[in-house]
Amino acid sequence: MERLSYRERGDALRQMSENGVEILVVGGGITGAGGAMDAAARGYQVDLVEKADFSSGTSSKSTKLVHGG
Repeated sequence: MERLSYRERGDALRQMSENGVEILVVGGGITGAGGAMDAAARGYQVDLVEKADFSSGTSSKSTKLVHGG
């Protein structure tokens, strides 16, 4: 899993700010990804941030809504 350096993280946040993000979703699990998708489908400018790869905890933290394997 590749992590961003502080400089890269700052650059990414600055870029999001310049792009005019209306909604920032923190967490790319099923709830965050679903919420981001719904907001984008409604026309909002959405960015999603995740500390690990998307759905990295699906097996150990299943919500019983969707299971990745």
